[in-house]
Amino acid sequence: MSNTNNPSDLHMQAAVDHEEAAKHHQKASESHHHNKLDDAKGSAKSAMDCSDKAKKSSDNACASSIK
Repeated sequence: MSNTNNPSDLHMQAAVDHEEAAKHHQKASESHHHNKLDDAKGSAKSAMDCSDKAKKSSDNACASSIK
């Protein structure tokens, strides 16, 4: 998504970023369920990275809405 200050676009980007993090969390969960610990570790790292990005996107989107 393009770099914009439009609150709607910023909230949409935050949602996309959170969905990406959720996919990695689900994959980590499935890997743990199947006792694939190396896969779970990789997915957990990806989830953490995506969650960090999603948090920043959310903070930015919410700040744009309350201005």
